[in-house]
Amino acid sequence: MEIVFEPDVLPETRAAILEGLIRYNEQQTAGRFPPPRFIALALRDPQTGTTVGGLTARIAYSRMFVELLYIPEHLRGQGFGADLIGQAEDVARREGCTGIWLDTFSFQAPGFYKKLGYDEFGTLAEYPPGFTRHYLHKTLS
Repeated sequence: MEIVFEPDVLPETRAAILEGLIRYNEQQTAGRFPPPRFIALALRDPQTGTTVGGLTARIAYSRMFVELLYIPEHLRGQGFGADLIGQAEDVARREGCTGIWLDTFSFQAPGFYKKLGYDEFGTLAEYPPGFTRHYLHKTLS
């Protein structure tokens, strides 16, 4: 075996790693959980049908992980972020999730998530240098 650096991940490399890890995790958890699923809530311009922002998330092991959330600057402050998070929480509940977790940088929106009931469970200082990465979770009922 050899270790080969790929500066841009080949799709087949990612697939081999992900599929192997999913199989291993299924064995370790006795198959109690379905494989991870990916969902999106797209923020679309109704006139053009163009996606301008939204949210992507992964559902796995009874939790939803919000991977990405983006609202274009001209649409910020109009409630779209809270609506996206609220709809993600609704999807998570329907899927049987017990909670949602996410991370955000100090220059992004930690206060926004805290206002929505998310509790910080960790930070990573100086990532990127001069800033902090915040990890937050919300238990769903």
